[in-house]
Amino acid sequence: MKFPSRLRKLSLRSRVTLLFLATGLLASLSLSAVSYVSARSYLLERRTEIVERQSFNNAQLIRTQLRTRRSQAFELISGIRTEQNGFSVLHLAPEDLYFSQDIRYTQQVFPPELVASTLAGATSRQRFSVDGQPYMAVGVYIAEINAAYFEAFPLTNEQRTLNAIGSALFLGIIIAGALSSLGGVWASRRLMKPLERVSEAASEIADGGLDARLDQEDDPDLSRLVASFNGMADAVQTRIEREARFASDVSHELRSPITALAAAVEVLDARRADLSDRTQQALDVVVSQIRRFDQMVLDLLELSRLDVGITDLNREETDLAPLITRIAGRYGIDDIIIEVAPNSDGLASVDKKRFERIMANLL
Repeated sequence: MKFPSRLRKLSLRSRVTLLFLATGLLASLSLSAVSYVSARSYLLERRTEIVERQSFNNAQLIRTQLRTRRSQAFELISGIRTEQNGFSVLHLAPEDLYFSQDIRYTQQVFPPELVASTLAGATSRQRFSVDGQPYMAVGVYIAEINAAYFEAFPLTNEQRTLNAIGSALFLGIIIAGALSSLGGVWASRRLMKPLERVSEAASEIADGGLDARLDQEDDPDLSRLVASFNGMADAVQTRIEREARFASDVSHELRSPITALAAAVEVLDARRADLSDRTQQALDVVVSQIRRFDQMVLDLLELSRLDVGITDLNREETDLAPLITRIAGRYGIDDIIIEVAPNSDGLASVDKKRFERIMANLL
């Protein structure tokens, strides 16, 4: 899975948490949307059945009474029982007259499409709003008396129920997001634990603890990681030990010929008075190089002992700048420049003897 460049800059733990959060929000949003749509459809279907049944009953009542009392249409429509906050309108086709149950609501309140469709002889149904309040209108054409009956039913209760469902679902989305985030944090910590152990073991190996290994895991995937890391650590340890043994063996092998050369050179140096000036100069070069070579072999032996843990370091807190200046002056370098970081006190825990050898080799 590829992440955008901005997400790739985040830590693995943050990305896992964000992934859990996004997954939780997506799942909760999808479930909430399906739940809301299902609840809305159910409420409207049930409400539609009720309003159609009631409007048909009222239309049948008007049909029965208008057969003998057509001139009393206003009294008839006024006596029709509608729901609270509902209203109705009666239209007589031959006279083209409208009679309203409530003078506040006339035929002009109803949707024009509904009115036109009903007057054309069809039974129609449509949702609309009056003063911001939702209604469902039903138009019934009464062919026997050449009239049309319109009734509006309030949808306030359904709207209130849907608002409550929407608020509950929104709260559920927030809770799901919070729980997903907590799950992401928990999962990321659990995921990072093996990596943290790998990092700690690698740091320990880098600090010289070549015996550091990871404990075996029951998880098949993690067991492969543990086996690979431990195998790599074994290979590194074997190679370092082999190199240490090689350096030690080479140093020991070089000690014998160097000792013989040093003894031969000492014999020549003892008789340097019998040598010519040019031969004495050559002898001085040989003596200095043999001593230098001998010191290098000693250093190699010392390093090999340190690698195998035979020799201990005598560490002590030391100010490096004066120590380096003294070492440089001892080797004839008086103009050395030493820079110390502003935020550093220049102190370090070192073995002075071995530090001097290292600096001498560098100088």
